[in-house]
Amino acid sequence: MTKRPSREERVKVLIVEDEASFIDALTVGLEREGFEITTASDGQQGLASFQEGEFDIVLLDLMLPKMSGLDVCRAIRATSNVPIIIVSAKGEEVDMVLMLEIGADDYVTKPYRLRELVARIRAVLRRRENRDLTDADEVIALGNIRLDIDARRCFVDGEEIKLRKKEFALLRLLLENPGRVLTREVLIDRVWGSDYVGDTKTLDVHIKRLRTLIEQEPKNPTHISTIRGVGYRYEVTKA
Repeated sequence: MTKRPSREERVKVLIVEDEASFIDALTVGLEREGFEITTASDGQQGLASFQEGEFDIVLLDLMLPKMSGLDVCRAIRATSNVPIIIVSAKGEEVDMVLMLEIGADDYVTKPYRLRELVARIRAVLRRRENRDLTDADEVIALGNIRLDIDARRCFVDGEEIKLRKKEFALLRLLLENPGRVLTREVLIDRVWGSDYVGDTKTLDVHIKRLRTLIEQEPKNPTHISTIRGVGYRYEVTKA
């Protein structure tokens, strides 16, 4: 039997969802797993609840009344790095791209199994606890790319660009292994963690966005090459 956390250790979850049946089922299921639950039935209420409380993770629907889930996510990200998992019936790639661009940590589509959702929640929380990409005073420079690890800053041709955490982690890993093919499994394991249970398309979406930020021609990349059926490689001989 899984050991449940004590009251002092209970993970505080904010659920922002407008469908009563999902709210009830999630509340009962997650409380049974030892989580402490707060719910909100529209976007404005969800953002207000977040701003008034302290939460360890947010489960956020996309299609919400009064304020969309995307706008709620953007507002939370403006002030907090709390883990956010999007929970929605929408599964198109454009939604995944938007979700990643605004900083959500994972994406679960309805219908889902409670066991899968609980696994996702715990995996995201573990990744946040174990993430350590800030080796003091370390700088990686290759070609026209420069990463300041300590400050989490990226420069392309001397101009700073803003990278989200996983984008930074991906680029760092690629720069640390120039000319070497890194398999999809290795990249996911190193950046998302060995316990990641999400869609591997997440990696492709991150790479696509990363290319738009560091490549002169994202559709014809000279830095990050795709090795079909294997993974990706950072090129060191191309201009």
